[in-house]
Amino acid sequence: MKRIRTVDLMPGMRIAEDVYSYNNQMILPKNTTLTDKMITRLEFYSVLAIKISVDSLGYDVMADEEEFEETTSYSKKVLSSKQFQEFEANYLHKTEFFQTMINQIIDKKIPLDTDSMYKEVTSLISDNMSSVTVFDMLHNMRQYDDFTYMHSINVALICNIFAKWLDFSSADIETATLCGLLHDIGKVLIPDKIIRKPARLSPAEYNIIKTHTLQGYNILIDYNINDNIKEAALMHHERCDGSGYPLGVNSDRLSAFVKIVAIADVYDAMTAARIYRGPLCPFKVIGIFETEGLQKYDSKYILTFLEHIATTYMNNRVRLSNGKEGDIVFMNRNSLSKPLIKCGKTFIDLSKEPSIYIETFV
Repeated sequence: MKRIRTVDLMPGMRIAEDVYSYNNQMILPKNTTLTDKMITRLEFYSVLAIKISVDSLGYDVMADEEEFEETTSYSKKVLSSKQFQEFEANYLHKTEFFQTMINQIIDKKIPLDTDSMYKEVTSLISDNMSSVTVFDMLHNMRQYDDFTYMHSINVALICNIFAKWLDFSSADIETATLCGLLHDIGKVLIPDKIIRKPARLSPAEYNIIKTHTLQGYNILIDYNINDNIKEAALMHHERCDGSGYPLGVNSDRLSAFVKIVAIADVYDAMTAARIYRGPLCPFKVIGIFETEGLQKYDSKYILTFLEHIATTYMNNRVRLSNGKEGDIVFMNRNSLSKPLIKCGKTFIDLSKEPSIYIETFV
């Protein structure tokens, strides 16, 4: 058996041991053959790596090259656009700025200039960008390794849009954005040899990784910044049902900003592209939140987020799991991952077709 990081998993690999969440809930049993949805489920539960049977590592995920090309066609349209190319160049420049500033804060204890940080990250969103454009841009910034700094910028932009959906004041939108930007600052202090260790992590090493929340809080604690930013660094892995860490508290102890960052953090991880496919269709992610996350996240925030994500892609053309193509024409509020699809002259209500789901955009 071999330990594989979750970000490097592929469909067809077989699990060599039972996989549990941080609070000892079984997620997947031993000998399960991984599917795309299962890998995304591991991301949902923040599982960093699992053991894989060596004899399954030769699985040829590129065997059906034509299918791979089809599932990434929407992504390729985005990647080839002039708007994305301009966004990418600006994004990489902002990432270098953010990384330099964070390293100087940690190494040299320079002042934390949140005003500059906010202006730099929000400059990535131009006035003519719709929500769907921003999410398409972020979903496709995946040809680079998913460094902490890039993930933090993604979460900041998602929090910015999310706060606007919640009708937050300008001041609170800024706070939410900065909470997202600095939520993972503690990961900079986690040794890379532990995060990328190919062998089995010991319980002590797992505990070290989980300390990034407290490490982040300790970095920020003495700075004269909004206390919500410090709390977001400490508590973004807490869950409303008490199943999170480091404190294991429930909804009553979590601020609105912590709840927003927690959702944005997981959403960004789950929509990450993989070597075998382009960015995951948001409706698959919505489905996982609906089936497994409604108890873990505040209903006011998670339902608002999922509804707006779904509505963002209204009228988009999609391919269904049965091979048919059509346009999203109506959202089922009780089942947002299962909208009404118009396929030619016929309509398919996915909420009434449990075996059919949206496979990808086209």
